[in-house]
Amino acid sequence: MFKVVLHRLLMSVPLVVVVTLLTFVLNSLAPGDMAMTILGADGTREQYEALRIELGLDRPLLVQYLSWLGHAVQGDLGVSHFTKETVTSLLNPRLGVSVSIMVGVLVVCLSVGLMLGVASALQGGWVGRAIDAFSLVGLIFPSFWLALVLISVFAVTLRWLPATGYVFFSESPKDWALSLVLPIFSVAMYSITSIAKQTRDAMNDVMGRDFIRALRACGLPERSVIWKHALRNAALPVVTVLGLVMIGAISGTVFVERVFVLPGLGSLAVSAALNKDILLLQGVTLYFTLMTVAINLMVDLSYGWLNPKVRLS
Repeated sequence: MFKVVLHRLLMSVPLVVVVTLLTFVLNSLAPGDMAMTILGADGTREQYEALRIELGLDRPLLVQYLSWLGHAVQGDLGVSHFTKETVTSLLNPRLGVSVSIMVGVLVVCLSVGLMLGVASALQGGWVGRAIDAFSLVGLIFPSFWLALVLISVFAVTLRWLPATGYVFFSESPKDWALSLVLPIFSVAMYSITSIAKQTRDAMNDVMGRDFIRALRACGLPERSVIWKHALRNAALPVVTVLGLVMIGAISGTVFVERVFVLPGLGSLAVSAALNKDILLLQGVTLYFTLMTVAINLMVDLSYGWLNPKVRLS
């Protein structure tokens, strides 16, 4: 297992390099730069050129990136030129907010999606049709639109949940949980239906196999047949979809954090892009890429846990 983890981590190194390099290049191609943003409209040409030299923007783009990469490998992501704080000190406090949303999305997708998928496979009828209908709704309406609808209904009209803001767990666990309900469901709504549809299709395939009939013939309780044996054999394609859903949820958190005014990595990424703060944006990109690597690694480890044949290969 250690060799598998090490192999996956080594394979992820090119991904990290490519993603951060593309972010660096695309940011340089955007109109304006950090020196122009800092000086504003009142800066002179001489001040602009002097600031570009001070920030190192006059160097070739590849040299700038390699310099950043060399420091990043040593754990130094640089200093934000707007706040004058280190990038890691800006990112680390916000990491918990984004991770809380991601973990919440994972729990909701697994619990609700699996239950709906199993119910649809065993009963069919209106449950299956409802899942298909909700899937179409999720495709039509993006997460940020759904977030506004949820705010209007549950925060403004019913006043059950807070509309915006974030409460840290150390301050009040109850308020922390309440502040995450709407953001989590805004991201997870479409993902729930994706997991449910995949679970339904996989369960329909597994429930017709010979070993299920043999287990029933041996007198095994139906609950054990479904939840212990059938669901585990149907879980591999579900885990694959879940990994894709969680990676897609990373981009969903960027919009949701802005809508709900959450101090997470997504909202910080938007601010860094608007301010042309390339070092801060590079740091956020690196964190999001590492989160993607972690999700892929957990999916691979889940394959090995669910299927010993995959583990041995």
